[in-house]
Amino acid sequence: MTAQWPRGRPTPAPSCSPAAGEPLADEELAEGFARGEEACLVAAHHRWSGLVFTLAHRALGDAREAEDVTQMVFLAAWRGRHTFVPARGVLAGWLVGIARRKIADALIARTRRADLVAAAGARLARTPYDPAVRPEAVLDRVILGQELARLPAPQRRVLGLAFYDDLTHTQIARLTGWPLGTVKSHARRGLRRLGDRLREADVPEAAP
Repeated sequence: MTAQWPRGRPTPAPSCSPAAGEPLADEELAEGFARGEEACLVAAHHRWSGLVFTLAHRALGDAREAEDVTQMVFLAAWRGRHTFVPARGVLAGWLVGIARRKIADALIARTRRADLVAAAGARLARTPYDPAVRPEAVLDRVILGQELARLPAPQRRVLGLAFYDDLTHTQIARLTGWPLGTVKSHARRGLRRLGDRLREADVPEAAP
């Protein structure tokens, strides 16, 4: 991620480097970031990654997803640093704006995964087992069963109870004795992994 500078002009000193002395003010850090100083990217990540992670974690309820979003925010910010104009706003606010878009993208992706898995489960639930009538139904059931079996045991149990026993998160929490938040976390992670695997296996969605 080496910054590129116009020919004929000297490369400015990396004002955000540790050798620069005292930590820079937010305005100075933002100016260095906009100029493409990699040390300022590191400093910005150190200063505001906690804020971005907190926003993502509150919205997504999943630490792993929040970490992924945080990294995507700073990657997108660095790639789009030429669009940031310090005179028009503070860097922290600009990063928060990117974070909100990335969080929205993550929620949309989660919904798509959940819809895919739910559609596959609904299709399997209503298609007959008789291979003479719907031969592809047998294959779909085998694929879904195989992919469920690959999930970690807690995720497999939660999704199995949801798919095959038609239980809600609250009912699963009561049955397993797990906190409701734990059940939801297992369901989210399981749906994400299962949705990715089903897409790779090309299991078709249910017809409307």
